[in-house]
Amino acid sequence: MNRSMIRYILGHVLLVEGLLMLPCCLVAAFYQEWEGVWYLAVGLAAAALGLIFRRKKPKSPVFYLKEGCVSTALSWVLMSAVGCLPFLLTGEISSFTDAMFETASGFTTTGASILTDVEALSHVSLFWRSFTHWIGGMGVLVFLLAVVPLSGGSHINLMRAESPGPSVGKLVPRLRYTARILYLIYLGLTLLELTFLLAGGMPFFDAVNASFATAGTGGFGIKNSSMADYSVYIQWVVGIFMVLFGVNFNAFYLILLRRVREAAAMEEVRCYLAIIGAATAIIFFNILKLCGGAFDALTKAFFQVASIITTTGYSTANFDLWPETSRFVLVLLMFVGACAGSTGGGIKVSRFVILGKTILKEFGSYIHPKSIKKIKMDGKPIEHEVVRSTNVYFITFLMLFTLSAFLVTLEGQDLVTSFTAVAATINNIGPGLGAVGPVCNFAGLTNLSKWVLTFDMLAGRLELFPMLMLFHPALWKETFPKRFGGRIK
Repeated sequence: MNRSMIRYILGHVLLVEGLLMLPCCLVAAFYQEWEGVWYLAVGLAAAALGLIFRRKKPKSPVFYLKEGCVSTALSWVLMSAVGCLPFLLTGEISSFTDAMFETASGFTTTGASILTDVEALSHVSLFWRSFTHWIGGMGVLVFLLAVVPLSGGSHINLMRAESPGPSVGKLVPRLRYTARILYLIYLGLTLLELTFLLAGGMPFFDAVNASFATAGTGGFGIKNSSMADYSVYIQWVVGIFMVLFGVNFNAFYLILLRRVREAAAMEEVRCYLAIIGAATAIIFFNILKLCGGAFDALTKAFFQVASIITTTGYSTANFDLWPETSRFVLVLLMFVGACAGSTGGGIKVSRFVILGKTILKEFGSYIHPKSIKKIKMDGKPIEHEVVRSTNVYFITFLMLFTLSAFLVTLEGQDLVTSFTAVAATINNIGPGLGAVGPVCNFAGLTNLSKWVLTFDMLAGRLELFPMLMLFHPALWKETFPKRFGGRIK
């Protein structure tokens, strides 16, 4: 285990997080809020600690997937722990458990909140909450790959450990250029949404926060009503951009290269859009009588479908009061999630496509036992390793989901609340149903449940395995051989 390289990466993460707190100071200065002093203090302390961590460069810059997973998991835990300190120091969140839950929810772009009155927060804290969505949407380690001169040829392991989806590849031969392209697309779409929101008359501060939260598919609102109080135009703009940020960014790259047909032919993207269309149609007809006309029903149906499948978590209506069919469709969308290679969470559409094709292949083998058929996506064969890892992911997801739901039920919550609380956090969505529905929050849960769900948010954002690896005994035996009786490799 290359511990020095892990320390070096953690140092970069602390330094970057400290620098990213500086814009908060500008917001505080503009609104003349004293809370900005604590953001400055924490930011400087984090940057200083980061400089200490990275002062000594590692002897070997090479690391493997296990180091990538450990670095990624520890980075996200450390980011959340440091990022929650301003909430505690300002007194706007008094409990460390609550502050950690809120910050982890921000960085993992979950959007689940323990705040009962969001509008009581200072402008700087509202900005930081939304900004954590934007930081976490693309991933802080992808940002490091884009701007920090890390040496070594194995840093694809960092991107694999942090990026959502069953497989990660390079858009261009050099990984740093791939990371820069991804961030340029991310920044460009964010600015484009901001422009459309300002054109619709949305206040600048509201538009910036909404753009950050939409881009990261996070869903932290700065109003207690989420997006319900904004105009229909703004709701449609946010809804459309939620869908866009749930698309595999490879498609946008192909469009930039004017290979539009190739982008449109991507199976995952077509399935993703088809699911959105079908779910919107079902909910539209199901809630038509409850709304003020067909357009109102279409607006609510599309917005909520886009919000849930992209795991953003915004709401314009209390969908917990909708008919059972609509609620059932939304719960299904919680698990489906967005595309691989997007900022959205969930299991991912690509995994369901691979699973469906695997099932069809098995049916075919029963009919023609001697036939040999390769599973393909976008005309290219899918390697057995990808199929195997997809199957393992589904099994691991089910086991973690079951254990988490069991632990949450120990506090006496009803089945709907417990089930959807875990579904909303492990899939990085935000609101669930019942006591954690769109007009409620997670404040009423016990500390045990909040820590379980905090872990689920981090595990869900990092595709489960990086976080779970921290609990593997063999990892610690290798890292500390003398203490655990392991051996150095």
